[in-house]
Amino acid sequence: MMKQPILFLSILFLTGISLLASCSKDNNLEHYTYYKPVFKSKAEVRANIKSGPVRNVVEAGKIFIRDNYLFLVDVNRGVHVVDVTNVDQPRKVAFILIPGCADIAVRGNFLYADCDKDLVTIDISNPTSASLKKVIPNIFPEKFYYNYYNGYSADTTKMVADWIRVDTAYVKNINPQPNVLYAASSPSNAATTTNGTGGSMSRFGLLNDRMYAVSNYDLKVFNMADASNPVFVKNTILNQGSIETIFPYGNNLFIGSQSGMFIYDTANPDNPVKLSQFTHARSCDPVIADNNTAYVTLHAGTTCGGYSNQLDVLDITSLTNPVFIKTYALTSPRGLSKDKNLLLICDGTAGLKIFDAANASDIWLIKQLPNMDAQDVITYKGTAIVTTTKGLYFVDYRDPVNAKVTGVIPVSK
Repeated sequence: MMKQPILFLSILFLTGISLLASCSKDNNLEHYTYYKPVFKSKAEVRANIKSGPVRNVVEAGKIFIRDNYLFLVDVNRGVHVVDVTNVDQPRKVAFILIPGCADIAVRGNFLYADCDKDLVTIDISNPTSASLKKVIPNIFPEKFYYNYYNGYSADTTKMVADWIRVDTAYVKNINPQPNVLYAASSPSNAATTTNGTGGSMSRFGLLNDRMYAVSNYDLKVFNMADASNPVFVKNTILNQGSIETIFPYGNNLFIGSQSGMFIYDTANPDNPVKLSQFTHARSCDPVIADNNTAYVTLHAGTTCGGYSNQLDVLDITSLTNPVFIKTYALTSPRGLSKDKNLLLICDGTAGLKIFDAANASDIWLIKQLPNMDAQDVITYKGTAIVTTTKGLYFVDYRDPVNAKVTGVIPVSK
């Protein structure tokens, strides 16, 4: 049994907790919900990395698509497998339990994910019967494990295997007597080697037979020639710092950071070389590229700092000398995607925006779909698959003027 301080610190720490504000009052009770960590040994965790029954989405994260399957990260919990054969009627078909998961990539019949500090390779030749194939342990030491808090070092043989919802009620301290905290209810029930496509907010990027993974300050290279057996090649420290995203395009890597966009050449795939950079005001910064143009969204916030909320468009005809074209004002942009002349931008609480980007100097809004806190987007057969704080939205944009939501997989805490 875990010691009491572990549970106490885990509940307090923000990385591992989902604490909801009070939503009702009854007889001087205030009701709250939080998620309590379930600890298991690493061996137990790895034994349970496999497909299981579908689950509710708690926190929609990164997305990756290959063929007719969409893979949606449920932050720190695992990956939902969604069949999009009929994109107008998406359906969850399985849930792969991967504790500590934030990023994924898919190559051929294999899914790669971070499992706390490990990289796991999962056979998804049958996504409803996925199984663990390989583990590269402690390859992501930079991932902050939440139990290292207030001077307390967690038991390194254990990790969080799952989260249990707990509903609690707090007795208001109306009279001068001690407060009481107690549980108000029980926990809820809780092939080929082609590369898939990820969203623009990803930290994992596939380019030919390599996978590149960025952290706040480094770039890791993995040889994926044998998709079932990824091999770690090298780690390069990036002097830029505050790295957030990676977007492979052509033979290059477009890396977004809070201070700018950086372009790396992969002529030698195991030794990417910096070609150039475009520096901007401090903001969060996903980036995509298409033909000779790069699109960089900047958004401000408590994490990113700065005050910029905009789209910067760059001419990258010369990769060694990106040239600024124009800035477009936005509300709070995040991820983005391009489909021919259409540019789709997740503009936070302003929703999904679809632009005509045929002329980089004169990008104009075609359609805005509000009422969704849009975070990232992948375009797939005329459908925009959008992650939001409310869940996964499917938007038919084949007629962009009349683009509409055709399906939703909601968040259900």
